[in-house]
Amino acid sequence: MSERIVEACKELIDDARMGYANLVFNELCLEILSKACNISSDKQFRQLVAYATEKLIEDRTVTVQRELTIQ
Repeated sequence: MSERIVEACKELIDDARMGYANLVFNELCLEILSKACNISSDKQFRQLVAYATEKLIEDRTVTVQRELTIQ
């Protein structure tokens, strides 16, 4: 898989993060990763998994911070 496709997958993950609620975002990430798994090398797939994981962790951090601010 070329670097362009890896970047496109990352952009899809970013778009999903900005446009959807947590549950939908999680499902979209899984869908993107499942398709990328079929066309990427192991190294590229691990990069995408790491990127998606970072976005999921960022999301959890923001959610906890919002909840603490509200309380």
